[in-house]
Amino acid sequence: MVATAAATAEPAAAALTLRCDGCGAQIQVAAGLRTAKCPYCASPAVLERPPDPNRAEPTFALGFVVTKERALAQARAWIRRPLFAPGAFRRAEPSDVRGLYLPAYLYTAMVTAQYDAEIGENYTVVETYTTTDSKGNTVTRTRTRTKTEWRSLSGSWGAYVDDVVVNAELQRVEPFDFRALLRFSPKVLSGWIAEDPSLTADACLTQARRETEAAVGQRLHDHMPGDSHRSLQYRWHAQHEDLELMMLPVWVLAVKYAADKPPVRLVVNGQTGLVGGRAPLSWIKITVSILLALGAIVGIVLLAGAK
Repeated sequence: MVATAAATAEPAAAALTLRCDGCGAQIQVAAGLRTAKCPYCASPAVLERPPDPNRAEPTFALGFVVTKERALAQARAWIRRPLFAPGAFRRAEPSDVRGLYLPAYLYTAMVTAQYDAEIGENYTVVETYTTTDSKGNTVTRTRTRTKTEWRSLSGSWGAYVDDVVVNAELQRVEPFDFRALLRFSPKVLSGWIAEDPSLTADACLTQARRETEAAVGQRLHDHMPGDSHRSLQYRWHAQHEDLELMMLPVWVLAVKYAADKPPVRLVVNGQTGLVGGRAPLSWIKITVSILLALGAIVGIVLLAGAK
């Protein structure tokens, strides 16, 4: 069900008031969110704001594929995996499970680059040398060595970049399958919590270009011929740039494992089930492991010396 704005939108920092189409109640939507659920009739509400040139509206969205039960199962498996995490964390149960649509910008562009590098081609040579054998005799032997011949290479390269997602939190649970993208409609968000973008399109474009520059460097590295290369330098240029706002599905969970520690936030890809998060470390476990490793090394050295 889609709710309509009950009044003209207030400044971005303020909450917005919606009228529930189900029961007519007034609903407060916190700043930064697009959606709310009516506390009286539980009808989902999707905010449809008046057009605003300063506020980006989504172009595409992905639907949820992973259920809440599967997200919990994936999170539990992830929590029990880190060997150097505190025992309390590995035994903890995730809570506060919420299905959430996060905004992200998808950057696409046609990229061309001019590059210069040195390409290495390996070849083998047979060398003759003299040495002394176990009886003290001088003997002549041969050995094979690998050498590298270097030559300069310059050229042009071009590719279509279509997989740059600008959202730091979503990078931990990428990739998403964008072949399933749908044209955005408020109905897609119905029943789900959805956030508004916190960064402007210009800021996201700057970040996308930084990520694209790193991606271009990696692709050129993979593109180089020969057995090896060095001194790779390049100058790149983007054309036909496009930046589209998407709403992507995730499950967000909290893992509370100690009274004096903040909960650990986990994000589960709502399309693939991939879990992203940063497990806490147990320095006691790390110290004990280091001491055991050092003890094993000392034992091996002592045994070798005894022989």
